Amino acid sequence: MPHDIDPCLCTHLLYAFATMKNNKLATYEWNDVYLYSEFSKLKNQNGNLKTLLSVGGWNFGSAGFSAMVASPTNRQTFISSVVVFLRKYEFDGLDIDWEYPANRGSPPQDQQLYSVLVQEMRAAFEKEAKESNRARLLLSAALSAGRDTIESAYQIPQVGEALDMLNIMTYDFHGSWDPMTGECSPLYKSPEDQGGFVDFNVANAMNYWKTNGAPAEKLLVGFPTYGNTFTLKDPSNHGIGAPIAGAGTPGKYTQEAGELAYFEICGFLEGATQVWNTAQDVPYAYKGNQWVGYDNIKSFGIKVDWLKKMNYGGAMVWTIDMDDYMGTFCNQGKYPLINVLHKAFGLDKQACTPSATVEPPIPGVTAAGGGGGGGSSSSGGSSSGGSSSGGSSSGGSSSGGSSSGGSSHSPSGGGGSSSGGSSSGNSGMNSGFCAGKTNGFYPNPKNRSQFYQCTAGRTYFQHCTSGLVFDTSCSCCNWA
Repeated sequence: MPHDIDPCLCTHLLYAFATMKNNKLATYEWNDVYLYSEFSKLKNQNGNLKTLLSVGGWNFGSAGFSAMVASPTNRQTFISSVVVFLRKYEFDGLDIDWEYPANRGSPPQDQQLYSVLVQEMRAAFEKEAKESNRARLLLSAALSAGRDTIESAYQIPQVGEALDMLNIMTYDFHGSWDPMTGECSPLYKSPEDQGGFVDFNVANAMNYWKTNGAPAEKLLVGFPTYGNTFTLKDPSNHGIGAPIAGAGTPGKYTQEAGELAYFEICGFLEGATQVWNTAQDVPYAYKGNQWVGYDNIKSFGIKVDWLKKMNYGGAMVWTIDMDDYMGTFCNQGKYPLINVLHKAFGLDKQACTPSATVEPPIPGVTAAGGGGGGGSSSSGGSSSGGSSSGGSSSGGSSSGGSSSGGSSHSPSGGGGSSSGGSSSGNSGMNSGFCAGKTNGFYPNPKNRSQFYQCTAGRTYFQHCTSGLVFDTSCSCCNWA
């Protein structure tokens, strides 16, 4: 949830995902409006933090985007809705996660229309900034790392010029859709790689974007906080390129076959054989017939040193919640992987203080009601997804996740929130309850359908929609 995120960890945070309805930007989950408010409040603690909203994702597919870009009228409808929506909910920009133009049922002309969309969006953001005398909204995109997809989906120079940040999804290079084991996000190619697989690594993918016209300082390298898992055909054959019988067993928390969050991998490693893949600068591990290719503190360190040497703009992480964000699983502190990036970019040396210009949060925000649905960030409940740390001139950012490397898999497949109602707020202050208490939500011991919201020592009395009760495990209104 937003309150679990360290607001000083990253330079930019992205909320994944919003959707599109009638060519307009729209909420996805029943409680998005409430969570937007909580997400935005992170800026009260870090005055330099920027928040962006990601639209689309793997599960959203291509059809909605394709219909929207098809005519100037539809594009204008979308762009106008984006400006209004982002300002209303206090986001600093939009992240477009179309996977992918001219692919997955999207016609070839969408490659060029994607360029038109981002160019028109950028122009609209500049115009609105001038008219409103506010900081220009940022524009980023989640972009493929698979060479075949890149060639068919993007006009690189045009896209590179219009976007502030190019979030390259340099992960999912190998997974259970392949017939053999392979690393999720290898830095370099493996001696086993043949044919098209020689490009399925971070270094080659980033170099392809750069040499074909994307400015290096805008390119952000994707870092996964999860690993892809396999069930071995023969447990005695457990190297890179070993034949597989299918996806690995789902994790206890993420519950998706073929994938484990880093905090779940820490448990898997107990009793497993761990191997450092020297050729590709990433680890893998196996136990019985289970095999995982993943990233750890060491591989994150090697990758971030490499990207700084190559003068790329920063790092993007999918996702913030698959790191060990509570520090309870890996005995490496909170956010052990993302903190490698945080330190590498010197963010630990920078002051992280509230901005004098940030307005206090509006009390009593009413959450949107309605039904659930899937496709939010992958390890569970609601959708405060990906994050990143940035370096160099353009800072970092993050993108909503999904697959690269031309595969048909997404790490963003998880379901929606378990509850289906909303909370409504009462802006009336309640005397003194929050004095001396930290910011957050507290149950009303006398009435389960009511709770207190504490903000900077002020008390706001809130109540859940009829039929729901305040649930301390998620700090939300839930079914009893």
